[in-house]
Amino acid sequence: MIRRVTVPSLFPPPSYSHASVVEAGTRLAFLAGSVPLGPDGGLVGPGDPVRQAEQVIANLREQLGAVGSDLAHVVATDVYVVSGEPAVLSAVWSVVEASGLSAGPHSSTLIGVACLGYTGQLVEITATAVIPE
Repeated sequence: MIRRVTVPSLFPPPSYSHASVVEAGTRLAFLAGSVPLGPDGGLVGPGDPVRQAEQVIANLREQLGAVGSDLAHVVATDVYVVSGEPAVLSAVWSVVEASGLSAGPHSSTLIGVACLGYTGQLVEITATAVIPE
């Protein structure tokens, strides 16, 4: 259902693919950004990008489950981190890898940004996933 492509003539990606191809006729879910808010709407892990990334992944699992999918069926993500420091981006990416999200590997972009939508928010992940039959 999902064909993940690593292009031999490009650099070898560490834990993602260059492209994911989904055959026509497959149902796709385009998820809104998963954010580090708990069930009460409060920010989880103020000042802690790793804790926020963990909450974002937990929320992403819930979003995917609600549409009949899961982390294994994610084909693409954008991971936004409020930081210009490679070490902080790396720490957040380690959470993504540990979650199994990148087990595909899926196609992903890790982006350092100036700010996100909620006060104190440091991490957000958008995703596109296949909804298996």
